[in-house]
Amino acid sequence: MSKGKVTVLGSNGHIGHHAAQAFQDAGWAVTAFGRNDRKPIAGVRFVAGDAADPGALTAVIAEADIVVNALNLPYDKWDRGRAEAQLAMVIAAMGTSDKTMMYPGNVYNFAASDRRIMPSTPQEPQTPRGAIRVRQEQMLAEAAKAGKFQVIIIRAGDFYGPGNSGDWFDQAMMLDVAKGRIHHMAALAMSHCWAYLPDLGGAFARVADVRSTLADFENFHFAGHYVTHAVLMQAIAQCAPLPLKVTPMPWMILQAMGLVRPVIREVVKMRYLWNNPMELIDPRLDAILGPQFGTPFAQAVQAATRQFHAARQAA
Repeated sequence: MSKGKVTVLGSNGHIGHHAAQAFQDAGWAVTAFGRNDRKPIAGVRFVAGDAADPGALTAVIAEADIVVNALNLPYDKWDRGRAEAQLAMVIAAMGTSDKTMMYPGNVYNFAASDRRIMPSTPQEPQTPRGAIRVRQEQMLAEAAKAGKFQVIIIRAGDFYGPGNSGDWFDQAMMLDVAKGRIHHMAALAMSHCWAYLPDLGGAFARVADVRSTLADFENFHFAGHYVTHAVLMQAIAQCAPLPLKVTPMPWMILQAMGLVRPVIREVVKMRYLWNNPMELIDPRLDAILGPQFGTPFAQAVQAATRQFHAARQAA
């Protein structure tokens, strides 16, 4: 017997795929929703549909006890109210029910000067993109306050994980691994917050288990792995079958690429996140997850970089 029904919107995305896998492993009946079943998971029911179709959203959400809203527009299409409009469609599709929406947050909501970021830390976004995220979370808070449904936000750092693509590992740090080079994103002594995707998906499933004990609106911070760029580079190099040279990320090249590639241009605007140590802290979530939760950092890095090292060795 399953624990209940979970619908994952955006099941091909980073957190969507790993949340679906974690809920499946934890004994839930999982329905995945996306344009195509690009990342199938054994035992997970897939429903094809467009998130821009209100009818499709309403139908796939209808029987769910929990909805993981992992929808995310392309990086250069958040503006002009488009990100808020997408979220508004999901809120409307949720209706007024006893359902729970689980939503992945990030650190865009906070000022670059924030160092130890707790759920109680005031949200003072540094960029227009951060202001969008603040408005989205306000929309969710208002829906929960109105009694429409429960909202649980789990905020995390930058994603990485096995078989993943479209993240900072493959788009930046491992970009030139075939040439024997890996890039650090900022000063080697600077710390950064990372979320290993299988662990983050597991955190969603673990929190879902105790949702009946939680308030109508909850905001959790997932600590993940908070390490310096030097420690990360060392971990990548140690699991590489061939020697690697560690070099700074060529940001000027990215800036030049941004002149013709809108997504890259938007990515470069968020460079401040690499130049400021922003640690996510939440003893309350730590207590829910337990002391043995999570994958050791070296093991996580090895799993996340295995595909890159194997491709280089085979070349």
